[in-house]
Amino acid sequence: MDREEHSPDGAEVTDHDISVLLQTVLDEYGYDFRHYARTHIKRRIRRFLGQFKGAELSELQKHIRTDRDLFLEFLMDMTVHTTELFRNPEFYYEFRTKVVPILRTYPSFKIWHAGCSTGEEVYSMAILLREEKIYEKARIYATDLSPLVVRRAREGIFRLGDMKGYTRNYHAAGGVGSLSDYYTSGYDGAVMDKSLGQRIVFSTHNLVSDASFGEMHVIVCRNVLIYFDRTLQDRVIRLFHDSLIMRGFLCLGDKETTRISDCKDLFDDFAYTHKIFRRRE
Repeated sequence: MDREEHSPDGAEVTDHDISVLLQTVLDEYGYDFRHYARTHIKRRIRRFLGQFKGAELSELQKHIRTDRDLFLEFLMDMTVHTTELFRNPEFYYEFRTKVVPILRTYPSFKIWHAGCSTGEEVYSMAILLREEKIYEKARIYATDLSPLVVRRAREGIFRLGDMKGYTRNYHAAGGVGSLSDYYTSGYDGAVMDKSLGQRIVFSTHNLVSDASFGEMHVIVCRNVLIYFDRTLQDRVIRLFHDSLIMRGFLCLGDKETTRISDCKDLFDDFAYTHKIFRRRE
């Protein structure tokens, strides 16, 4: 399929077209987007389709069925990768002051970043734990749906032009040093210190269909559930519950909550303003 240099965002697609495409993706590759919020999926499909000159959705479906590389690009495009180092710094400040003292009481602990995107928030957590002198006790699991996204996260290279804003985030999050201590300039970007990755395991994981990660002390999944319908939100929250130790922590995005799900009785509010919940006894 021929791509346009500048991609319009105006292709019209019907709900039936979308359902057929999503069923093809499920049948051919095992990825199930049927319970993603339909408005989100329609917007992402229109955006992806707009890259191709005059293509119909039926044509895109045919090419995705036979071209795995195209499918991987489609997979990456179906999820939103808006992220920053120390995004929503008030969350990290709350985590540093309220959750870290409890983590100190464990001889070791595990953190799962579900939907880690390109890795900025994973490295933020690594920096925070290092400054709190408990990084060596941690094992961080960073997962995302797309192999291409996981590869970028593992590389730990971010836009150098973003580091000024990230530095403001870092200090607002309670950073005690200089963010520049944790990266070097290279490859036209900011390369995170390789030592930050020593305790991080990057891998693909599908929240829709894959099994739980057992015995986690903390799960961080911020600004992912907002793209799911209520049925899938409930399933994923139960998955997180089953993956946490007793009294483990679940950290969600600022527009997400366990309060309105069918699983609301499984968690207590811990720091509700910043959407930190704790698994009940």
